[in-house]
Amino acid sequence: MLLRRVMQFILVFFLGLLSLISFKYLLSLSDYIIPKPFDIWQTGKTVFARYLYNTADTLWVAIFGHVISIAMAFLVGIVGHQRSWIGTLIKSAAYNVQAYPIVAVAPIIFILLGDGLISRLLIAVMICYFPLLLSVISVLSEPVENIEHFYVATKRMNWRLQVRIRAYENIHKLTTVIAGSATMAVVGTIVAEFIAADAGIGYSIRTALYQSDLSKILVALFLIGISTSLYLTFLEWIGNVIQCRCHA
Repeated sequence: MLLRRVMQFILVFFLGLLSLISFKYLLSLSDYIIPKPFDIWQTGKTVFARYLYNTADTLWVAIFGHVISIAMAFLVGIVGHQRSWIGTLIKSAAYNVQAYPIVAVAPIIFILLGDGLISRLLIAVMICYFPLLLSVISVLSEPVENIEHFYVATKRMNWRLQVRIRAYENIHKLTTVIAGSATMAVVGTIVAEFIAADAGIGYSIRTALYQSDLSKILVALFLIGISTSLYLTFLEWIGNVIQCRCHA
């Protein structure tokens, strides 16, 4: 699974790079706009170690933020799925806050909290928390009639049992949503670093952009793709283990 996903990304990346190089020679663009393949290779060797460290820095913030958002989504989702004024308020708040783009909210966060770790982590949490929350609420709000009917009839049904039944019956949906939101956590962290942070691969991309150095940006994109593929593969493996144990 890991090798297949990484190879798929590498294939897509180099097809995109080949298209970019073809575009360069087709339109006779200067090396300042799109560098030669040899220049990209040389830049890659020069900055690889530093960019690898920056990518790892970004990835651990994204993973930490992702874990926090999952925990929050389930805790709030368990309350929000209930048909009460609290549940309705939580769902309404989730829909309204999600309407604001993160690039509009991020400057406020940086003004209040500065450009350090907390700001990066908070933005990573925000960008994947609300889609996760809405998915969890949707799953937990959907009755499993053929199973719940028995517990209701025997008067054994309570909110804890209801949550367990609905989560168990929709475990595939939940694991898929969790794995899909991992990409959003990485994107949120990179966006935060690009806007105003002073660390991470997003900050490196911003610096390369100011230098008009496309080679460095391409190296950064390659490392981002590889690291994201590794994390997604790990999450899919965890999801498969959970599903196998639930259905065993």
